[in-house]
Amino acid sequence: MKEFWAFVKIEFFHIFRDRRTMLILLGMPVLQIMLFGFAITTEINHSRVAVLDPSRDAVTTRITQRIDGNRYFSVVKRLDASSDMETVFRRDEADVVVAFTPRFDENLQTGEAGIQLVVDATDPNTASMTSSYVQGIIGQALQEGRTPAVDIQTHLLFNPQMKSAYNFVPGVMGLILMLICAMMTAISIVREKETGTMEVLLVSPIRPIFIILAKAVPYFALSCVNLATILLLSVYVLHVPVTGSLWVLSLLSLLLIVVALSLGLLISCVVRNQVAAMIVSGIGLMMPVMLLSGMIFPVESMPVVLQWISDIIPARWYIQAVRKVMIEGLGLVAVWREALILAGMAALLIGLSLKSFKERLE
Repeated sequence: MKEFWAFVKIEFFHIFRDRRTMLILLGMPVLQIMLFGFAITTEINHSRVAVLDPSRDAVTTRITQRIDGNRYFSVVKRLDASSDMETVFRRDEADVVVAFTPRFDENLQTGEAGIQLVVDATDPNTASMTSSYVQGIIGQALQEGRTPAVDIQTHLLFNPQMKSAYNFVPGVMGLILMLICAMMTAISIVREKETGTMEVLLVSPIRPIFIILAKAVPYFALSCVNLATILLLSVYVLHVPVTGSLWVLSLLSLLLIVVALSLGLLISCVVRNQVAAMIVSGIGLMMPVMLLSGMIFPVESMPVVLQWISDIIPARWYIQAVRKVMIEGLGLVAVWREALILAGMAALLIGLSLKSFKERLE
């Protein structure tokens, strides 16, 4: 065990002595969270609608059919009571709820009829587009039926200020942890192989597996520092609150860090030089994470083939879970599926990376 911690200490010395490595490890996350958190904006076109319609009369039925017939929306659920509205959002079953007042048709002439739109504003662009489109559809349906105008009230859940950072900060967290952890681990081990020092380490009394783990431990520690930095910047600079459990958020982040470190180990076993390691772990991971993880474009609106591909991207499950915990305030019960998938990916990548390392270097 002393030899193991000796290797850990040596690896820390290597990292702290290289200013470029320190700049990438600790400087790049700060730059990325600031740029992405403030600058990125986007739009999406698809929303799931739940309808609360106590009267189920001709007017409300016509409005509901018009909403369901629009290509931007699909009515996925009928609610029985107003208490069910929060439940469908907590279970991620709907993006917007259209709630009609009781005896809607009867109260139209007296002006007492009303409609409430309850929108998930985790993604502010989606919330704005959704509320505008639904109001337009309702207006057209009422105009076609020659019925009086109706007061439509919009209520925004989770992000009433409509801040775009609420949507992108979880995505940027997944992007940063994936790229930094995978890239640094892959480059570190490939550098040892390029300079010929890996063979020197392998003749030491410690087993090869512990050599690899010893080289990963410093990057795990520094990734935890990055995580703390990202959370502090998110809360105190971008003003994105952690409404859920900080411990659950930390657990999910540590799982992603382990997955990324394991992926870096696997990359280091299949490439021969640092340039290749940089390309595969940096550029090769950046585009899939940005485009297919749900960071920018909702996974649900992608073609089915791309949705299948997104299932194997660890950041997709991390971002999905972090939004539930950080923005919606849900607990571990709501993200157990994502946590289990990340844990399974970590176990699989660790096994593959250690097996590949033994086959190539032992």
